[in-house]
Amino acid sequence: MKNFPTKEYLELLDSDLVTDETRRVLQERLNAEETPSRFFDERDFEILKAVCETLAPSRTVPGWFAAGEIDQRLAENSGNGWRYDSMPPDSESYKTGLRLLNETAQETFQNNFVALEIEERKDIFKRFESGKVELKGQSTFAPARFLEELFTEFAEIFYSHPLALEQIGYIGFADKHGWDLEVQSSKFKVQGQLEIQSSKFKAQSFPTIQNPKSKIQNQVDAVVIGTGAGGAPILARLTQAGLKVVALEAGKSFDYTKFATDEREQSKLFWTDERLSAGENAVAFGSNNSGCGVGGSTLHFTAYTPRPQPDDFRIFSDFGVGRDWCLSYEDLEPYFDELEWFLGVSGASPYPWGKPRRKGYPLPPLPLNGAAKLMQTACEKLNIKTAPAPNAALSQNYFQEKIGWRHACTNRGFCQAGCSTGAKGSMDVTFLPLAVYHGAEIRSECFVTEFEFDSNGEIEAVVYSQNGEIKKQLCKNVFLCAGGIETPRLLLINNLANSSGQIGKNFMAHTGAQIWGVFDEAIYPHKGIPGGLISEDTHRPKNADFAGGYLLQSIGVMPVTYVSQLARGEKIFGEELGGWMNDYNHTAGINILGDCLPNANNFMELADEKDARGLPKPRVYFSHGDNENQMTRHAEKLM
Repeated sequence: MKNFPTKEYLELLDSDLVTDETRRVLQERLNAEETPSRFFDERDFEILKAVCETLAPSRTVPGWFAAGEIDQRLAENSGNGWRYDSMPPDSESYKTGLRLLNETAQETFQNNFVALEIEERKDIFKRFESGKVELKGQSTFAPARFLEELFTEFAEIFYSHPLALEQIGYIGFADKHGWDLEVQSSKFKVQGQLEIQSSKFKAQSFPTIQNPKSKIQNQVDAVVIGTGAGGAPILARLTQAGLKVVALEAGKSFDYTKFATDEREQSKLFWTDERLSAGENAVAFGSNNSGCGVGGSTLHFTAYTPRPQPDDFRIFSDFGVGRDWCLSYEDLEPYFDELEWFLGVSGASPYPWGKPRRKGYPLPPLPLNGAAKLMQTACEKLNIKTAPAPNAALSQNYFQEKIGWRHACTNRGFCQAGCSTGAKGSMDVTFLPLAVYHGAEIRSECFVTEFEFDSNGEIEAVVYSQNGEIKKQLCKNVFLCAGGIETPRLLLINNLANSSGQIGKNFMAHTGAQIWGVFDEAIYPHKGIPGGLISEDTHRPKNADFAGGYLLQSIGVMPVTYVSQLARGEKIFGEELGGWMNDYNHTAGINILGDCLPNANNFMELADEKDARGLPKPRVYFSHGDNENQMTRHAEKLM
């Protein structure tokens, strides 16, 4: 029997508190019907549905819904941008895993998995997790890894369904007018509204996207590959200097005002070409570690923008490990000032840590959300100094020359899945409009594959694919701004600029331990800027047994992101997972952002496995070293 949402929920969904795009997405899920499988055969699909029924925290959402979503994804050969190198591709892994579940059921209970009782199915899961089940003759399939991925994908799908969201009391989708963070409410009453006075503003123009039909374009002064945090400022500066410049972006062009307040829908902002995670303790990259679109990863970054401190540039001089930067803080300070004022960073002035600033932040801090207030109270008891965190999100309406007015943040809290008001300082509303104003040409869905050279060995053309067609852009200069994986990948594929042998070597990422808690009072973790409060008292802790340091940050979180971490990290499902999610509105977290030392064992290389374009996939070896592990232990003890 089909479940239906309550009258109150339907009224909220139909109200003017929900954007048209958000309403469309949620109603499509509510109205979904069971359909035949496209990828799995009938037997495997029945096993998958039985698995989903077993994993479900409640009967609110039918098992076929998640099974159908997984089937559709595999039929379309899409993914979330990564997989463990030790596992086969998802299409093979799912078929192998489901059949192994059935074989184990037959061996253990002399019955098919579908016919087992729920507790018997759970017993099969335990056998997979404990290593009691092995696939003979198959060295690239790990049953425990398969369950990890299955648990996680199922949880993300289940808690994207409106009926599951209603069950946990989540109404973050009703954010068209934003949130007043001082107001709390009961389950279905909207928690205050902040009206946007749009009459004060001129309509902001979007970056113009030009995709010429000709296969060979006339020579330009420069081609910029990538339009994220690296490429967009360069594009703007070059065009301001009067140069003719083309930017090539692998992703699509988005109208940010059409972003839905829905995590799964907004996964379109993430890089989905598969990367392989390897190493001694391979890391789960997650689906949002890189962005893809005009604006790059800034489309989904959380707006968190603390500066480095002067001693961050000299870690070798201070600790005898790592490497010092070739530039100092003093060299870069004028650019920090310029960038913060251009983006419109909101933060505390004066800032409590580091050397005195030449200029304060251009805007006052954003209001603290529930998680930030809890962390602030706890830190006061421990004599840990805190401040509202610097964020590239506008606490007030902000005017930028050649761009126009941008609206103040309405505290939607949806920064990681795309800002629909233009308040976040992503490149699509800052540097890219400025670049277009000065004559830049931006081309979307253009994946650069190689270069052509003149008789002197200098690059004279960039070759790229667009809609299945190979094109080239003649140029005098090239700027590689495709990020920490795609830039070295492109260089390695073309055997360029690697006389040192260091391309792709010493791959680094922040340490990021998190601690979550459940509280008596309602927190509403979807409201407000995610990283609202900061402490840098641990920047160089006196009692440390490691080099460098870390900062503390309060964290708000969306439900799908939260349940994904629970399912993967805790390996939980069913009623246990449901119990945690029923406390979602009472949940708050603290995490760290810490130093990571260069390590010869952490690197990126080209895999033998090819992507859909016939190019080698990137394989990333990354594991935390002793220094990162000691830092994490120190932070977890404090948090």
